[in-house]
Amino acid sequence: MPPQDQERLESCSAEIAEILYRNRAPERLESLAGIEQTVRQPMLVEVSPRVALFLSTKKRLQAEDIAAD
Repeated sequence: MPPQDQERLESCSAEIAEILYRNRAPERLESLAGIEQTVRQPMLVEVSPRVALFLSTKKRLQAEDIAAD
């Protein structure tokens, strides 16, 4: 991964962490299991589907471009 992409990934990850922290239930951060659940749930529900949708859409568009050539 190019350094500029690595830096951007780190920046976006830090921003996601800030959002999750801002929207946490304070009592959920008292145990490792609570911290894991606080992070895991929004990652599975919000982040992962968006990444998967982006990747599948990009792949579909690339296939359409190849077919059009």
